[in-house]
Amino acid sequence: MILASLSTVLLALAVTSPQEGPLAIRVGRAETISQGTIEHAVIFIEGGKIVEVGEDLIVERGIRVLDRPDWVVTPGLVNCHSRAGLDGRGGRGFDPQQKASGELYAGQDIYPDLLEAGVTTLGLVPAGNGVPGQAVAVRTHGDTDAEMILKDGVYLSIYLEASQASKKMLRDAFEKADEHDEKVKKAREKWEKDQEKKKKAKKSSKSKKDDDKKEDEKGDDKDEAAKSDDKQDDTPDVFVAPEPDPKVAPFLALRAGELTAMMSIRKAADYLHLLDVLEGEDIPWFLEVRLRDDIDLYEVKDQIGERGLRIVLNPVITLQPATRRDRNIPAEMQAAGAKLVLTPRTDSLASHESWLQDVGVLVSLGLDRQAALAAVTLEAANVLGVGERLGSLEAGKDANLVMWDGDPFEPSTRVRAVMLEGELFEKEQVGQ
Repeated sequence: MILASLSTVLLALAVTSPQEGPLAIRVGRAETISQGTIEHAVIFIEGGKIVEVGEDLIVERGIRVLDRPDWVVTPGLVNCHSRAGLDGRGGRGFDPQQKASGELYAGQDIYPDLLEAGVTTLGLVPAGNGVPGQAVAVRTHGDTDAEMILKDGVYLSIYLEASQASKKMLRDAFEKADEHDEKVKKAREKWEKDQEKKKKAKKSSKSKKDDDKKEDEKGDDKDEAAKSDDKQDDTPDVFVAPEPDPKVAPFLALRAGELTAMMSIRKAADYLHLLDVLEGEDIPWFLEVRLRDDIDLYEVKDQIGERGLRIVLNPVITLQPATRRDRNIPAEMQAAGAKLVLTPRTDSLASHESWLQDVGVLVSLGLDRQAALAAVTLEAANVLGVGERLGSLEAGKDANLVMWDGDPFEPSTRVRAVMLEGELFEKEQVGQ
């Protein structure tokens, strides 16, 4: 598949694929995320996976080499909260069983465009507010929906407001989960009693059969029937729990640690209301907040940092309410101890293309550089539950790489090549 053309650059499909043997990529610098920055880096790729990353590694004769000493390599960019390519509409409802994967259409033009921009992974969320459903992690390349999907049901989207109705919606959901647990408990108690009755009946039957045998009054046919009964009685019964209501099942999965909740809030007060609703609940969750001017989220940065929460933000500088003072809330959250995740300003292609430039502004104003790199790669992959295979340059992970012609945070820097699971797409200027 040839990626869509840029306005002044013709694209040539690259020379490698995961099946053609090992490839060594030699670049000026690799931002590995897990091992920091490696100068004069060599990255070995084979079978769609990273085999080794290091400084000035020796490349054996016969291994193909992509030699780009002026380039900088990062992991593929991961946008963990997006509606790119989805056009469904949603209101304020309660549909936790719904999945964004049902809206996915692999033929959308924006996906190859995003791959050109270095975005190799998306977390697509269902439309709407309230509890609209579950996100899906997808590749930005694939001929079919199934080829694009990395993992479904990666987190449950929950939008909480500082209102009684919003809090009641969430509390009611957990109460229904309690009711189901009680139903399962009663069903198990009944099953255990039935099992005890069966054991007693079996024991009584066996005693009677022994007496009959002593009296030697049974014929062959009767004896065979008894053996058949014994065999049937020896088959253990297995407890089958009642099926939960589809709208309750996601909250049971939250409690079991099988699903994570993305809690979206709008202001500091919402965070305090969220803690109130979740009191007594032990579920995995993280925050998502759309930053805007005059937002007061910094008021709860210490509480968020103390918990070590993962927080998903957009890369903007905001204003302190009633003042003209700039606030770098992402930097403040990271410094307070939160695990920072950054997404583009919007779902548009232009926002994805300027994504790292926007993050670069935050870095120039105090955000830790390594934390910024992790915020658009590994931490975002962790949100999607795929951090064990994506988000950093290390042995065993998928070979998802972006190759830049300079510092990725500089406005003049451009993407020169993208690798997705070992398949390399390289941009070449021809006819210039």
